[in-house]
Amino acid sequence: MSVKIEISKRVKKVLDKIRNLRKETYNEVILRLIEDELELNKKTKRELEKARKSKSVPHHEARKRFGL
Repeated sequence: MSVKIEISKRVKKVLDKIRNLRKETYNEVILRLIEDELELNKKTKRELEKARKSKSVPHHEARKRFGL
């Protein structure tokens, strides 16, 4: 099933620039962008969790330690 969406000329120009191949559909371009964004979010979440578990200290504690 297809759904039509409306995009601005500016967005279309951006999509045209990031297409890997001229044969790549706008649907494929958008799907690739969504997948990249989802993967980035997963990676960011993992990195944040790792940072929380490290020997980091809260900002206010660091300021206190360094006399700021």
